[in-house]
Amino acid sequence: MTTFLTILTALDAILLTIAVLIQNPKGGGIDSTFGGNSANQVFGAAKSADFIEKATWYLAIGLFVLCIVTSLLVSGASPAESNIVLPN
Repeated sequence: MTTFLTILTALDAILLTIAVLIQNPKGGGIDSTFGGNSANQVFGAAKSADFIEKATWYLAIGLFVLCIVTSLLVSGASPAESNIVLPN
């Protein structure tokens, strides 16, 4: 279970990094990164920026929750289950 949560956390972190890098701090956003006017025609400028912003928030919240759940799961496990070696 811990391995699955760790993989899910890593995938969420990678997607969050991509979502943050897609955003343009000057307000250009996805339309300037991926194809200029063609992105505006497909999504519309406001909708594409809105989607990326919402995705960023959801991924950030998901990462936070996954980290807390994984931490609680690992701290509640016995040392033999979590591969922690305790000093004598």
